[in-house]
Amino acid sequence: MENDTDQPPRRLLNPAALRLLAHPMRLRIQAELQHGPANATALARALGESTGLTSHHLRRLAEHGFVEEVPELARGRERWWRLARVDWRMPPRHEQDPEMRALTEEIVRQDLTADVEEFISAQHAQDNAADEAWIDQLPYSRGLIYVTADDLQEFFEEYIKLLNRYTGTGRTVPGARSVVTSFLAYPAPAAGQEGIKLP
Repeated sequence: MENDTDQPPRRLLNPAALRLLAHPMRLRIQAELQHGPANATALARALGESTGLTSHHLRRLAEHGFVEEVPELARGRERWWRLARVDWRMPPRHEQDPEMRALTEEIVRQDLTADVEEFISAQHAQDNAADEAWIDQLPYSRGLIYVTADDLQEFFEEYIKLLNRYTGTGRTVPGARSVVTSFLAYPAPAAGQEGIKLP
């Protein structure tokens, strides 16, 4: 098990970084790089775009520290990239100006839309899974917890620590594969709290 010293460095996103991330192509490139290092040519092929375009977006992502080069994989002028191991955080909502809130909401909207579409696709694909060990592996949970604001922050930090234990393409566990995880939490609507009266 990893300890706190094994956690990636935490960095705060700024408006310029958020504007960069709000571009759908850059979000798609980051999603592809979650599977491991790649070069611009491989990314272009996976995304159905030109190598020039993926190279441009990779350089922009590198300027803000979202991706980094992998020199040991380079061959000649061919550059390979990977996601930088950083715990990126949004500034607290009460510190965000209207532009930053709009950018944050757009990025979250794009991420959630992709998550739902990909989960539904995975459900259909799972019926024909070749590896029997993965046929039933579509965990989903929706619940309600009773917490203070501080409790919820602690809950989230524990989740991030757990996630980081299993993050990284350097893990060489037999049978392991990439699995998308998603987390969201929000205060339940007040009306829902009035539905059931406890004795």
